[in-house]
Amino acid sequence: MDTPYSAELITLQGADTLAFAQAQFSSNVAALEPSRWQFSAWLDARGRVRALFHLLRLEDERLLLLLRGGAAAPLARALGLYVLRSKVRIEAATGLALGTAPALACGLVEAKADDLILGCGRHALVIGRYGDSRWRLEQIRAGWPWLPTESLLDTLLPPALGLRHLQATALDKGCYPGQEIVARLHYRGGHKHHLHHVRLSRPVPPGTVLESTTGPVQLLDVAAVDEGAEALAILHDELAQTLSLAPLTLAGTRVEWLASFPP
Repeated sequence: MDTPYSAELITLQGADTLAFAQAQFSSNVAALEPSRWQFSAWLDARGRVRALFHLLRLEDERLLLLLRGGAAAPLARALGLYVLRSKVRIEAATGLALGTAPALACGLVEAKADDLILGCGRHALVIGRYGDSRWRLEQIRAGWPWLPTESLLDTLLPPALGLRHLQATALDKGCYPGQEIVARLHYRGGHKHHLHHVRLSRPVPPGTVLESTTGPVQLLDVAAVDEGAEALAILHDELAQTLSLAPLTLAGTRVEWLASFPP
């Protein structure tokens, strides 16, 4: 049985919250309306993804980050180094669970009792007291990556995680860390690693790397399905082409290509 993930949360609050987030994060935060969420990321100067998250606008001057991998406390400390004289308070929180709720329009945020509900289309993601893993398979099939190991942070460029597919990177707003790299990769291309949906013959732990002669299959989240599993994987384009023609067996695991996602 898949182990539920817990919620790693960061709150940004204060008069300069939106301006701070707009300058630091890769999405167009200024366009985010209250009671809505969008995908966003925090990149380093080289364009590597330091964090991927749901960005919720709870109130006019209050944002909530639900991290898709990584720990809240060290990320909050790292963000705090950039506050300087801005009127922004950054706080990390843990202890809540992630669960599944019925369908709700993608991008909506609803508060019910002590729970926050994020609309994800065919399902909803609940931040609250009780957790389950059903949402994980839905999001794998939608191409929504989760970074299950700390070793993946600060190493991947946006195309490898399909951030344009998630609308998590903006090309038409002011500067933010990594923006030049994002623009270069968008307009010139050239990155050879992209996000794919694969089927596995057996469940393996999230974050597993399966080696092949044409490069590794870097698995992100993995969800058990019957006796096998489905996963999101980062593949080199050459390996993806090989897998699209026929499955491969790597380290005792049969890997079947199902779909690719735009970079």
